[in-house]
Amino acid sequence: SYFAHPHTETVTSAIARRRVAVAFTPLAGRSLAMAPAKWVYNFGAGGADGRSEMKNLLGGKGANLAEMAFIGLPVPPGFTVTTEVCTHFYENGQSYPEGLREQVREALALVEQRMGQRFGDPENPLLVSVRSGARASMPGMMDTVLNLGMTDETVEGLARRSGDRRFAFDSYRRFVQMYADVVLGLDIAPFERLLERAKRRRGVKLDYELPAKDLEVLVDAFKARVFDEMDREFPEDPEEQLWGAIGAVFGSWMNQRAKTYRRLHDIPASWGTAVNVQAMVFGNMGNDCATGVAFTRNPAIGTNEFYGEFLINAQGEDVVAGIRTPQELTKAAREAHGGGSELPSL
Repeated sequence: SYFAHPHTETVTSAIARRRVAVAFTPLAGRSLAMAPAKWVYNFGAGGADGRSEMKNLLGGKGANLAEMAFIGLPVPPGFTVTTEVCTHFYENGQSYPEGLREQVREALALVEQRMGQRFGDPENPLLVSVRSGARASMPGMMDTVLNLGMTDETVEGLARRSGDRRFAFDSYRRFVQMYADVVLGLDIAPFERLLERAKRRRGVKLDYELPAKDLEVLVDAFKARVFDEMDREFPEDPEEQLWGAIGAVFGSWMNQRAKTYRRLHDIPASWGTAVNVQAMVFGNMGNDCATGVAFTRNPAIGTNEFYGEFLINAQGEDVVAGIRTPQELTKAAREAHGGGSELPSL
């Protein structure tokens, strides 16, 4: 079920960040006429189509997710759309190769089977994340969409299945805001102002202190904002949402911050990015759930020590947004930062 492993989001996301040094022949320079017709690679349920040495094709995140699934770690199932699709996208007027949509449909059906849920089902909905994943790490440079598949129908199913209406509408308001920003290209500031206004009216400081009713009103306000800006309704078709998010991730490969980062770090534009679509695991279901990042080395100074941070009752974007102070994973890290923190380490 969604709810069996509340901490899996932290573990799988963190391990997928680990860099694996492998020697290989670059794929990006190959003619797409010679490329295999396989555009989508599945992972999960103790197996995977790819392996860690396929970083050129699957990106760093996709290759390591495949490796973790292959060795039996509890990775939520999903699939990777390859970097070669990104290359085709930019070489062919931002169009997709023949056969991609059918392969994505088949891969999504496999995720549904593995999760026991259906994408867009109003009673037992499958929700997914859509993330970028280039072969070289580019933290914060490209776009992510969480909770994809939320609609006015599926939010009610999620509320019933979880028994937590507040969690369901918190996930929905996060999705509408993120999709409006990443996919529809709207300015995020008006959405943030609506959220802050809701907290002031309620007399609270933190997002998770808003009750379900306030979040329902906020979702309606967010969707009204989209209509005002776009002169059309927020998409209620999960398949339309999915392809919008896939296109946005490929589009983010050429956004200004990604181009600047590549120039500074000598990363060729021809490498492209993969897209990882993965079943959601929720860190925002209450105080027994969390999200975070972890590293096998200290990312700041390179020392060989386990390092990471987490937030209770949150989702991944909260960690990097800087709104709340994250907690340390290890006691040593907490003590190194003064030792006086009231927030316990994991």
